[in-house]
Amino acid sequence: MNIILLTMSRITEISSRGIYIDLMRKFRDEGHSVYIVTPHERSLGRPTELEQVDGVNILGVKTLNLQKTSVIEKGIGQVLVESQYKRAIKKYLKGVNIDLILYSTPPITFPKVIKYLKQQNKGAKTYLLLKDIFPQNAVDIGMMSKTGVKGVLYRFFRNKEKNLYRMSDYIGCMSPANVEYVLKHNPEISPERVEVAPNSVELRVEGLESVDSSKIKEKYGLPMDRPIFIYGGNLGKPQGIPFLIQCLDANANRTDCHFVVIGSGTERKKLVAWYESHRPQSVTVMEKLPKEDYDRLASSCDVGLIFLDHRFTIPNYPSRLLPYLENKMPIIAATDPNCDTGKIAEENGYGYWCESNSVEAFTKVVDKMIKSDLKAMGENGYKFLCENYLVQNTYNAIISHV
Repeated sequence: MNIILLTMSRITEISSRGIYIDLMRKFRDEGHSVYIVTPHERSLGRPTELEQVDGVNILGVKTLNLQKTSVIEKGIGQVLVESQYKRAIKKYLKGVNIDLILYSTPPITFPKVIKYLKQQNKGAKTYLLLKDIFPQNAVDIGMMSKTGVKGVLYRFFRNKEKNLYRMSDYIGCMSPANVEYVLKHNPEISPERVEVAPNSVELRVEGLESVDSSKIKEKYGLPMDRPIFIYGGNLGKPQGIPFLIQCLDANANRTDCHFVVIGSGTERKKLVAWYESHRPQSVTVMEKLPKEDYDRLASSCDVGLIFLDHRFTIPNYPSRLLPYLENKMPIIAATDPNCDTGKIAEENGYGYWCESNSVEAFTKVVDKMIKSDLKAMGENGYKFLCENYLVQNTYNAIISHV
């Protein structure tokens, strides 16, 4: 079959790792022809072009900068990208008969592209990989409102969201709570069209067992005699960084564990300001690392941390969970009560959960984790990953409908 993926992720090859890259590699390896439509942001200085890379076809579309840029350019870029994608597909993929149209959120602004592809490819199935429930997530953390002037913007995007759901033959959600939420708040959607198609990974062919943890810890100045709790990933508003800082502050001088925080994001400066003014003995804050270096460091740590803002009413399911489980680390999930990441971890013996509005509750689960059998919990998480979160699971969910 001919498969097309519309994404705002920057994809230039598929030999590396990532939830979309792993999935497209799986489609390729199963004998399908894969077409990926991805942005060539202005900062790259590259034109719109179609290339064959690693056995897949990558259509890079010249756009404005869509990330790490001004709000104005990002906003204009998001408005223009739909027409830019449609124009590029018309020119470069003319005559290609598409059987399956895949697309993810964010963004929710691809309806015209999807409509065009469906018109040109009668019988093609459309499948939404729902990674982000927008605009409700923006409302939850105060970036948008349902009333007043901002309410106009909310209603505009809510209509876009409903239109995207309407034109999707199937909607793949990250977890059971996601499925429940979508059906509850969009009763017009038939339950038969919504299913779990989780974030997933392709296991490394060669693991990181050969990594010398002592050398890695020495390299980054981490202690050798206590468990290392690692948080790796985005440091933005959705992660509730003020609460993360409170938790670190309350545990800043522990001698029975150590915390390391790695990443970038709009809220990182708040974390750095606290770190530089307090210089806590049991906390290390680091810049974002290259993927390979991060994987080596993560494999040398003992417990993975997940944080989400307590105000969320939508059930997020962070993809940062996957490398924790792959590295056989139990997790602590400090989230809103709607998120089922912690619930699933506790039910399957690979982690603990607390609400992300109580520092005392977080400290208690840290105490509990230190007294637990980390090795056994890590093995439980790895087993759960292999049974539920491998790319084969997501591939099977999608391909069963075609």
